[in-house]
Amino acid sequence: MPTPPRTTHRPASSRRPGEPQRPRWGMRMATTLSVLVLGAGGIGHAVVTSLDTGIGRVDPFKDMKNRPSAGHGLNLLLVGTDGRDKITEEERQKYRLGGHPCRCTDTIMLVHLSADGERASVVSVPRDSYAELPEHTDAVTGKRHEPHPVKLNAAYAEGGPHLTVSTVERMTGVKISHYLEVDFTSFMKTVDALGGVEICTPRALKDSYTGLDLTPGTHSMNGGQALQYVRSRHIDGAADLGRMERQQRFLAALIDRATNSGVLLNPVRFKEVSSMMLASVRADAGFGTEQLLALNEAMRGFSPSSSEFTSVPLAGDSVSVKGVGSTVKWDPVKSKELFRALREDRPLTTRHGPAASQPAQKPGSGQEPGPGRESGPGRDSAKQGDPVKQGEPAEPAGSARPVDVKPQEIRVQVYNGTRMDGLGKRIDDALHATGFNTTRAPLDSDGPDQRHTVVMYDPRWDRSAKSLAAALPGSELRAVKQQGATLKVVAGADFTAVTPVRPREAPKGRFGAMTGDQVVCP
Repeated sequence: MPTPPRTTHRPASSRRPGEPQRPRWGMRMATTLSVLVLGAGGIGHAVVTSLDTGIGRVDPFKDMKNRPSAGHGLNLLLVGTDGRDKITEEERQKYRLGGHPCRCTDTIMLVHLSADGERASVVSVPRDSYAELPEHTDAVTGKRHEPHPVKLNAAYAEGGPHLTVSTVERMTGVKISHYLEVDFTSFMKTVDALGGVEICTPRALKDSYTGLDLTPGTHSMNGGQALQYVRSRHIDGAADLGRMERQQRFLAALIDRATNSGVLLNPVRFKEVSSMMLASVRADAGFGTEQLLALNEAMRGFSPSSSEFTSVPLAGDSVSVKGVGSTVKWDPVKSKELFRALREDRPLTTRHGPAASQPAQKPGSGQEPGPGRESGPGRDSAKQGDPVKQGEPAEPAGSARPVDVKPQEIRVQVYNGTRMDGLGKRIDDALHATGFNTTRAPLDSDGPDQRHTVVMYDPRWDRSAKSLAAALPGSELRAVKQQGATLKVVAGADFTAVTPVRPREAPKGRFGAMTGDQVVCP
């Protein structure tokens, strides 16, 4: 039986308010954020001090008055700007980074680190959110502005980090503990320093503005390609909201990559990687050596499942504001509930709540999922030769059977393992009809006639294999190492029919939040 060639593209204890921060805050902070996602495990104080001096400093809290009360945990404001001063001409052309920067925030994320250091809650804030700026002096022109409405990202253009922080605090009621700023250069350096990240998409993604052009499946991306992915907002009608979802997927993938790459355990590699990244980062003076040194021990237990992602709830369609343009307004009730949960240090997902199941496995347990892989905490790997097991309650006649992975995200090549003419096409058509991403080009098997229908799969994609096998009752699961993301169905003489399947609804918190392992590649 022919084996498809391998390519880089593969289808388918609480802290009291005002108390000095504990060292483990720095660990969770850096692990979660796309800039300081590396740890300082085993690195000496002198090394970290030299890294600290490379961070650009800003003072976003200067003379700030009437700030919200500090709650439990730590809150960071992560902003991504469109700064491109250090981008090479080749990169400008290749990744469509031409034009003049707006000197505004391209991305705004509010990151909450729980008081026990075990949970990171990431809330994406739409950059087009309707905001009202107070009377202030323009940070660039020195012009005095009266109170006026704007899109939230304009706060940075008019008043820099200081006005951005004060506006976010006033809108959310959440006190910001630290400020971190990333531009295009630091973003690309971060991804490249880690050796790239894997991003998956169940459908084609194309944006002529950024040059993004992805086919369905899993893709290995370098820094420039990842930047195209997180910047794209002209793919469909979801616009900026769709882009925020992709940014969350990217951040989860980056966390997964950092915690599984081995960089944290290699002092030389750590210094090399960190020096490259921190040279393009800006932060408040409170984020320094102590926080970097604190990345050592606890970071090694962090994983995508330790994080949760959501966006600010909106109040329906966009609203056009005279002199401002199209803006989005927050749901007045749900958004207040969300930010109250952050202030009170409460989880946003059911997994992290009181009824949460087993904690995430620690690295070294042999069960950590890598990028795009599926075996891990709470997931039973299918064993070679196992028949499909009926783990679900009996479904009503005619209903689709629930599966863990969306059929559209599973790439399938069908082979006819019998002498029955047209069987391969029949199965390909039926699987395609129920949603699977089949090749639409079934092949004949070059092996002996098959009595039983077999699903061949790479062990890294075991959940996809189980989901496919659910559509082929009685089929046998057979693991094949290094096969890749494309699953193979070899039709046997026992084949009768394809059973319709549907994706099982992913558990979400009351704010639509999902944990990081639910948004990385399936």
